[in-house]
Amino acid sequence: MSAEFYQNNVGKTQGEIKSLEKQINKNAFLRLGLMIAGAIGIWQLFSFNNIFFVLLAMILLIFLFAFLVFRQAKVDRKLQEAKVFLSINENELNINNRKKNMYDDGQEFEDPKHPYTSDLDIFGPNSLFELVNRCATKDGVAVLQSWMKSPSSKDEITQRQEAVEELKSDPEHLQAFQTKMLFNLGSKINLRSYIYSYFHDKSFQFGNAFYRSYVPLVPWIFLAGILFSIFVFNIGGYLFGLALIHLLWTIAMAGKVSQFSNKVDKIGVSLIGFADAIKLMEDKKYQAKLNLELQSKIQIETQQKKLSGIIHELGKLIDKLDVRNNMLVGAILNMLFLWDFKQIMSISKWKDQYEDSILSGFDAVAKYESLVSLSLLAYNHADWQQPKILNDFEKDSLLADEVNHPLIPENKSVGNDYNANDHKIALITGSNMAGKSTFLRTIGINAVLAYTGAVVCAKRFELPIYQLVTYMRIKDSLNESTSTFKAELDRMKFILDRVKDIPSSFFLIDEMLRGTNSVDKYLGSKAIIKKLIDLRGRGMLATHDLQLSELINDYPGYLKNYHFDIQVQGSEMLFDYKLKNGACTIFNASMLLKGIGIVVESEKVN
Repeated sequence: MSAEFYQNNVGKTQGEIKSLEKQINKNAFLRLGLMIAGAIGIWQLFSFNNIFFVLLAMILLIFLFAFLVFRQAKVDRKLQEAKVFLSINENELNINNRKKNMYDDGQEFEDPKHPYTSDLDIFGPNSLFELVNRCATKDGVAVLQSWMKSPSSKDEITQRQEAVEELKSDPEHLQAFQTKMLFNLGSKINLRSYIYSYFHDKSFQFGNAFYRSYVPLVPWIFLAGILFSIFVFNIGGYLFGLALIHLLWTIAMAGKVSQFSNKVDKIGVSLIGFADAIKLMEDKKYQAKLNLELQSKIQIETQQKKLSGIIHELGKLIDKLDVRNNMLVGAILNMLFLWDFKQIMSISKWKDQYEDSILSGFDAVAKYESLVSLSLLAYNHADWQQPKILNDFEKDSLLADEVNHPLIPENKSVGNDYNANDHKIALITGSNMAGKSTFLRTIGINAVLAYTGAVVCAKRFELPIYQLVTYMRIKDSLNESTSTFKAELDRMKFILDRVKDIPSSFFLIDEMLRGTNSVDKYLGSKAIIKKLIDLRGRGMLATHDLQLSELINDYPGYLKNYHFDIQVQGSEMLFDYKLKNGACTIFNASMLLKGIGIVVESEKVN
């Protein structure tokens, strides 16, 4: 259903883009024709030796050209928005086809020392973050990654779930919000930090009392002069001289003006896009508590205007200042209106008026971006379910029905059931490549989704709030002169300390002590499991060592054996990747070796 929605949007938008491009080409020819005709007309008027007609023609030319420029800007904006909307829909189709997401994949947040993110593929290429993230701002990305790095309280998670449930039902709103925010994507400028530094930079002061008095009077002086020339006495020469003085004055102040312009002109369009995104939040009718709370944070109680209008006002002022970049139009506007001074003074006034309240919306928008990300995940995967967050990690236990790994394509994924109501530690044995490691990661990554406030890849998923900790991808480190075995010891100490200090810990351990011999591995693993039980630990352990499954005899009701196995049909091994009760009895190492041309000695004897 979601793929059809995106595909329809792609087709419609491609047609709209072609139409807008034709309008832009037509408008460009009109502007060129107007400039040529205007220049010829003004040249001809000089022969009448009447400065009034020349000034009137120049003003008319300015207004006609400005009309075409603003019309062009409006069409350009529509074209850019259509292209952004197209890219958003194409991106959703790409993600659905397991291609790269154009949004940040969170690689910068990868941390092998984190309790679980590295082992569970939370950040980086082909990660959970890449699947979920639709945050265009750095602030939004920071919020979403913080939700994935540690579980929040049950109340916070429940509020996010309610917000997601409400938002996912309106994909048009979600896409409109994405379209307005995408200007941030890939930007090296953090808009919030940029605005904050601009507000608090004392060097950006312009003008004095004379400027503030004279600049607003300039248009009226020229209007009065023109009327005086018409009805009383021709003073066109004096008006022309005053216009030249204004031009020279603005040229002399060009360095100061450029300092202002360079500071803010990069964010004019961005601010308008940001204001439009906030307006979508302002206009939306919510019922979910968290959505209402974020909406309240973008309301400026001390002002009569909405936050979107305030930001939009600054964006328009910056756009007006950018008109100076057209040398001819800028020169005429400065001659008749002292345009540069007027816009800079308006921007300074805006800053002084709103600097205490304008930053209030950035936090709300960052959180809303994260909620939009979770909502799109829910919309794109209608068969995924909201997990149930249980109250007590001591009394409640993990339950999963048809749980799948969210990063494995649906046609290759196998769902499994698991219920921990009769044990604290699941000891999972099994063959190589049978699915032990994937199952541990499946439980872990879905738990991260649940604690983030997202839907999970399961028909049913219930769990209390655990503090996850994993032991899976243990590597040596040349930089730290650490062997694999030393790295394993360090990680195991980390896990034991967390289980000791944090009673709500839930560990996922895949094949302990791989860096030592088989005897030490067995004895060491057995001792670690006993230590985890002594610490009242909870979690899952996967191992090839079948002897460890015998520990259930010493700890009935605390340990429980599970396994993944293979089915052998002739010379073929079939993996069903299904979790089964009890210890594994079928192992496949010798068969796998035989498949690459290595026959084990016992088979030679037979």
